[in-house]
Amino acid sequence: EDPSLERHFKGHRDAVTSVDFSRAKKQLVSGSMDSCLMIWSMKPQMRAYRFMGHKDAVLCVQFSPSGQLVASGSRDKTVRLWIPSVKGESTVFKAHTATVRSVHFSSDGQSLVTASDDKTIKVWTVHRQKFLFSLNQHINWVRCARFSPDGRLIVSSSDDKTVKLWDKTSRECIHSFCEHGGFVNHVDFHPSGHCIAAGGTDSTVKLWDVRMNRLLQHYQGNSVVNSLSFHPSGNYLVTASSDSTLKILDLLEGRLLYTLHGHQGPATCVAFSRDGDLFASGGSDEQVMVWKTNFDADYGDVVKPQKYSSSVDGTHGTESEIDCGIHHKKTKTQDSGRTQEQQEEENSLASTLEHIMGQLDVLTQTVSILEQRLTLTEDKLKECLENQQKIIQNKTN
Repeated sequence: EDPSLERHFKGHRDAVTSVDFSRAKKQLVSGSMDSCLMIWSMKPQMRAYRFMGHKDAVLCVQFSPSGQLVASGSRDKTVRLWIPSVKGESTVFKAHTATVRSVHFSSDGQSLVTASDDKTIKVWTVHRQKFLFSLNQHINWVRCARFSPDGRLIVSSSDDKTVKLWDKTSRECIHSFCEHGGFVNHVDFHPSGHCIAAGGTDSTVKLWDVRMNRLLQHYQGNSVVNSLSFHPSGNYLVTASSDSTLKILDLLEGRLLYTLHGHQGPATCVAFSRDGDLFASGGSDEQVMVWKTNFDADYGDVVKPQKYSSSVDGTHGTESEIDCGIHHKKTKTQDSGRTQEQQEEENSLASTLEHIMGQLDVLTQTVSILEQRLTLTEDKLKECLENQQKIIQNKTN
């Protein structure tokens, strides 16, 4: 079945730059050149929240894995962490000396990687937003940076026409992929963590194996690729292009599957939901669109986000897979031997842990906000005391 347009959201007053779903698909966040974030509810008739705080265009947004925080990066050089509720409280920190182009949470929700026009990539703790280290080998704006699913690698793409792969522990550049003929707008890891996809101004999408550092697939389009997103199964990729289209690539077959028209003007961003049922897109037409995937229905149980590793054994030999975690529709997951009860127990344990993690996220954020307020109060108190001192001195004089 073909993908279908489910609904669209209007509320931004300028081009939409970035979109992301919360884990449970209850909310969708978008960032825009209008300096605002919008949190859209996926429930019908629920009102949206508009978050204002950035002093300039918001270029990137992402939900934390637990869905309890939203990170945003802006042309005002700051990163903000928001609690996605009515109040829209946020903590802010100056992350770079130029525009922040990209923000991304590690899969455990503990770290944040940012990329900027100051040519650096920086890694921070989410708690207290402590700066950890920066990666400095790009020689032009860094458009995008992403953690690998296991958090051990970072991939970045830049206007210096390279995609770089970094080791998070040693903080060294392991490899530079130089095959792009233009600026590289977007890069991301395949859910297996074994390969990456990048798209850019040369109108191509390229997939590389990050273990052998070799090119796996190359798709030639006819328009600038602004953004891309892997389906959680790892078998499809969606791209957003300046010719206003979204394209779905079938990575098993190595071919273009669908071209979708919806936006008036360039499609600027696109993202699959965490379970792959939906994907959202944004455009310079100020619209956010939500699409139903439909074409992945025949995957049954294989498309379980937790089971990326299930068939990355390299035994399937087709050219387009090349042991990259892109697996066949017929693949049986290794979980079939488990009893239903064990599965249910694990699921409930996982959801409980996720809930706890989420609550910790909120607590961390709240403490952070309180700390900021306390500092402000202390400053004001200090000011009052100084003023009092001056008044007393003036009187005695």
